[in-house]
Amino acid sequence: MNDNPRPDLSLERLRDQLREFAAARDWNQFHSPKNLAIALSVEAGELLEHFQWLSDEESLTLPDDKLEKIRDEIADVLLYLIRLADVLNVDLIKSADTKIEANAHKYPVDKARGSAKKYTEL
Repeated sequence: MNDNPRPDLSLERLRDQLREFAAARDWNQFHSPKNLAIALSVEAGELLEHFQWLSDEESLTLPDDKLEKIRDEIADVLLYLIRLADVLNVDLIKSADTKIEANAHKYPVDKARGSAKKYTEL
């Protein structure tokens, strides 16, 4: 039995769609790593704006209309990140796996559990 109800969803498929989207519009000329990193940051800022001035509790109980806007911003962040990784030839999954492993060493459970301290302060 396939655990993924939508097997067509993958980072590679999204990457390929973004490549086609940009090429069809002749946007590759604008998709330098610098420009994509800036666009990613702008979209992350737009995501953050939805949480500005909310309490922690409010951020956990968002109304449907606000959650829909947040979904759109999360998608924008993801798409720019995929596009940036593609332009730089970065394997996102491999990079994420490597980073999780590094973080496990920097934040050992016995020292980091329940703490928000940076690894240099543990």
